[in-house]
Amino acid sequence: MPTLTIKGMPDGLYRQLKKRAAAHRRSLNSEILMSLEQTVAAAAPDARALLARVDRMRNSLRGMPPLTERELRKAKSWGRS
Repeated sequence: MPTLTIKGMPDGLYRQLKKRAAAHRRSLNSEILMSLEQTVAAAAPDARALLARVDRMRNSLRGMPPLTERELRKAKSWGRS
């Protein structure tokens, strides 16, 4: 089985990985392997499907009046205290 050495890992990333490993009750090595496996196995997004979805959303908004400055400010501040 191959061995990999990681050089120059930022301290913050190391701490995050250690914290995740502890939370998942895994060794640091196992946590890194699991993270790499999930990243590599993740399906690449289908650009055509994404663009088609954006086009459908854009088309559903046609004919709607543009938002006013007041409406935009109200939307931005909604939920803020």
